[in-house]
Amino acid sequence: MIRFQPNEIIASFDTYLAEQSLNFEAIVVGGAALALLGIIRRTTRDVDLLTSPIPPIILRHAKDFARIHDLPENWLNDGPKSLKNELPPGWEAKIQPIFQGGSLTLWTLERQHLIITKLYAACDRDADDSQDLLAMKPTVKEIEEAGDWIVHLDGNPEWPNHVLTVVERLSRSLK
Repeated sequence: MIRFQPNEIIASFDTYLAEQSLNFEAIVVGGAALALLGIIRRTTRDVDLLTSPIPPIILRHAKDFARIHDLPENWLNDGPKSLKNELPPGWEAKIQPIFQGGSLTLWTLERQHLIITKLYAACDRDADDSQDLLAMKPTVKEIEEAGDWIVHLDGNPEWPNHVLTVVERLSRSLK
């Protein structure tokens, strides 16, 4: 699986969009958002956007850019778009800028909402998400509040116990 440094790719994609006389504005979440915020330094497989749908012209140019830079075709995607419906009401009013280029403007969620999305991902798949969450240096209270929010987001009857287990494990790591 191809991985890349989000900061470098985003800057290059901004230049590429400028060369195409295109502008794009989006809300980024996940590891790419944390990298752009300087919280983590790891590589990622993609840049996850809450912005959906991504305009077809941007998707087409993102795929062309991927071929040029040997990236996965879906390196820029709206896979987590359903999170928009699962975040606390009013989240849109609290987004913060994380990248301003000549053609590309990126925003992300405020801190507690990023913690919610990272805890949700850690409970759903774990992967790098638990480490990303710990890199944010959350308080036990922030983790517990995020757990209180996501405990209701999955219909699996085992989900609430699983969320509680992950919250307890992460909380112990913070002490």
